[in-house]
Amino acid sequence: MSSYDKIYQVVRQIPRGKVATYGQIAALAGLPRQARLVGYAMHNIPEGSDIPWQRVINAKGEISNYGDDQWVKFHRSLLESEGVVFNDKGKIPLKIFQWLNNQK
Repeated sequence: MSSYDKIYQVVRQIPRGKVATYGQIAALAGLPRQARLVGYAMHNIPEGSDIPWQRVINAKGEISNYGDDQWVKFHRSLLESEGVVFNDKGKIPLKIFQWLNNQK
């Protein structure tokens, strides 16, 4: 199984209304300290895939902004449609919304 496949397998487990960090996904996929690899994997998800990429965020509880504000708005709207709430600083309270891999 490729590293990307391991990452995608973990991301598919994140339930609706929860988020996970890049580093968290890397660790759960058996790829500790490979958060950047998770980012690459999310960027390379095949079109039409069922992988819930929108549920992966950075360790600050933010949507990673790669210089595209429209992308951030779209990403945020997907999460909000699942019930994820952002605080007044645009961050997701991880204590409330972070997925713990024992949750379903």
